[in-house]
Amino acid sequence: MLVLTLETTCDETAAAVVNERLEVLGAVVASQDHLHRRFGGVVPEVASRAHVERILPVIDETLKRAGVKLADLNAVAVATSPGLAGSLLVGLVAAKTLALALDIPLVAVDHVQAHVFACRMAAGREVFPCVGLVVSGGHTSLFRCRTSTDFTLLGSTIDDAAGEAFDKVASMLGIGYPGGPKIQKAAAAGNAKAYRLPRALLDDPTRLDFSFSGLKTAVRYQIAGPGKADFANLHLPEQQVADLAASFQEAVVDCLVAKSILALEQTGLTRLCVGGGVAANARLRERLEQEIAERGFELFIPPLSLCTDNAVMGAIAVDRLLAGGSDPLDLDITPGLVRRTAVSP
Repeated sequence: MLVLTLETTCDETAAAVVNERLEVLGAVVASQDHLHRRFGGVVPEVASRAHVERILPVIDETLKRAGVKLADLNAVAVATSPGLAGSLLVGLVAAKTLALALDIPLVAVDHVQAHVFACRMAAGREVFPCVGLVVSGGHTSLFRCRTSTDFTLLGSTIDDAAGEAFDKVASMLGIGYPGGPKIQKAAAAGNAKAYRLPRALLDDPTRLDFSFSGLKTAVRYQIAGPGKADFANLHLPEQQVADLAASFQEAVVDCLVAKSILALEQTGLTRLCVGGGVAANARLRERLEQEIAERGFELFIPPLSLCTDNAVMGAIAVDRLLAGGSDPLDLDITPGLVRRTAVSP
């Protein structure tokens, strides 16, 4: 069974071909970072137009790398939720067209669940049931994952996602976009204890939600003081930038690690699977590896290439296909973010 998977939820245009053994035969990711850099974040209309330009070349190159033709495909899978509406529609239209023209099944993929499934792809063995932590520019959520497609939300951000906070703080510090890699690089020369920054909701041992807007504001006050909005003419000393970046990064990592461990303890599960772009952060990976091991839990984090948005994680569709599942051609998108009130574990 050969499955073409498509990913266009935000600003990466990606495709992959996988088989029923979850082997990746070919994969391509076309990044849009250079298009959005001058805006300091993803512009939805720019992203969707770029997807339109790139989706067919990306599919063509993926098939070439996989050594297969369109006629060889047995199914097409596409991420339909959550994400930017315009971006999602480009992928869905492409997938529907292929499914109709080739008379093959169409399978919807949940982008957030797929991020957790990237751990399964990287591990090469079963990782479910587990606690799933998805942390990226748009999502910061914890799930109880009974199977690859049976997820229960345990907690999520009540304001900014962690990756969003990284981008905004990097902009305030004047170190560019995307914020995650820029903050990590600057933090390497900084003192993480230089500034006392808030760790929201850590004093509640039962709640599995996150909050990063206060942390972002605290950094802002350290830079310009309360009530001042103009950062354009500020020129911070290099060491202050490094110290603020390190202190901010450590505060985010403290929250992510503490809430993940709490989720494991509350659910009684022993595996933590981490996905999303922020999972590429070296300090987060270091802290999770240390603290999860100390408590006797198992940690699964995919390689950097499978943390950021990609189509390989769309192999989650194989499980549905093997169980006989697929979706109708009137399938629609469900845009937006995972920001709901936490439910009981």
